[in-house]
Amino acid sequence: MLSALIILVTAAITAYLTFSKRLAGSSDWKATVTPLASIMGSGFLISAPLLAGIVGKLAVLCMAALLALAYAVGSVIRFNIRHFEPIENAGHGAAQDIGFLSRAVLAGAYFISVTYYLQLLAAFVLNAAGIHDRLLANVVTTAVLLVIGSVGMWRGLDKLEQVETHAISLNLGMIGALLVALAVHNVGLALDGAWQLPAIASGIDLHDTRVLLGLLIVVQGFETSRYLGDEHGAEQRIRTMRTAQLVSAAIYLLFIGLATVMFHDGLGADVTAITQLVAPLALVLPVLLSVTAIGSQFSAAVADTAGAGGLLEDITNHRLPVRYAYLIILLITVALTWGTHVNAIIAYASRAFALFYLLQCMVAFLVAWQKKDLPRRMARLGFFALVGMACLLVFAFGLPAE
Repeated sequence: MLSALIILVTAAITAYLTFSKRLAGSSDWKATVTPLASIMGSGFLISAPLLAGIVGKLAVLCMAALLALAYAVGSVIRFNIRHFEPIENAGHGAAQDIGFLSRAVLAGAYFISVTYYLQLLAAFVLNAAGIHDRLLANVVTTAVLLVIGSVGMWRGLDKLEQVETHAISLNLGMIGALLVALAVHNVGLALDGAWQLPAIASGIDLHDTRVLLGLLIVVQGFETSRYLGDEHGAEQRIRTMRTAQLVSAAIYLLFIGLATVMFHDGLGADVTAITQLVAPLALVLPVLLSVTAIGSQFSAAVADTAGAGGLLEDITNHRLPVRYAYLIILLITVALTWGTHVNAIIAYASRAFALFYLLQCMVAFLVAWQKKDLPRRMARLGFFALVGMACLLVFAFGLPAE
């Protein structure tokens, strides 16, 4: 019965998001769904098992802390959209120079995130086949990288990027169905008088804190609004980025809160453990999650490859043709694939994006320092400095989950 409900909810949400004429014609929805999909894409798949293995029953509180940090960084990005974008290309000051450096860092972060998405894709492909082999996972990841890189160099990534719309719809449909299934399970336990928190180790030491810092990537993605200026105005991007962060925060907290009752020893380092976690709910869930994971990670990798290619083209003032940019991305991501593993790449990606966020905090601080008439100027300066310090901690001390 629950399997049928899950399939029905997934199909209904996916169909509505895919075929709704109202959403298709909504500029606000288009500006919201890009950061929302980036925030929810991979983090939703790995967050619960990793947090269960690190902090146990404290998972929802730690997720709230990560989300609070992400929202604070989002506030910095929103400030820069409103106040820095209009002067970004006006001269060469300290803010402009750091802004340029941040774009180069973001390109590097995209290299890492592409590798991360496809290593996660490979893990779910092999997990579905009952295979756990790092060498074979690297082979699968490399093969997909070759496909994306070759298509990009040959024809561009426009055709592959069209997959993103359907992948986003399926991903959000799966998330909705999983939340329904978890809610039904929790209510059933409560009605039977059997609801209780799991008897697993729960606590946070210095090492756990450093691993949590390395999980910033699970709530990253909101910064994509910063680079949608060709399609959407500044105020719309500010508003829709805030909406995407608040909606994703509510979903994450609800998901972790509902999933905590199912935590057990043995979760953690395996990034595909979400399928093991939800298997007792319904047989269809692991299959649905695996299919969705493969589609969403492929589309996310294509999107970040295109983003990195565009940034490289921009950084070099279009002297580097985009096809050569894709070749550079291919070579670097293949090297990262064979030089890392999926748990390590999560921490590396978090640290790379944290460095980008730190530079954005520096830009915001400099802009606020120069704008003497800015409302609440001193409070903003203190806020940007505080958020920058938090990003520096993530960059300097984030560790992979083992």
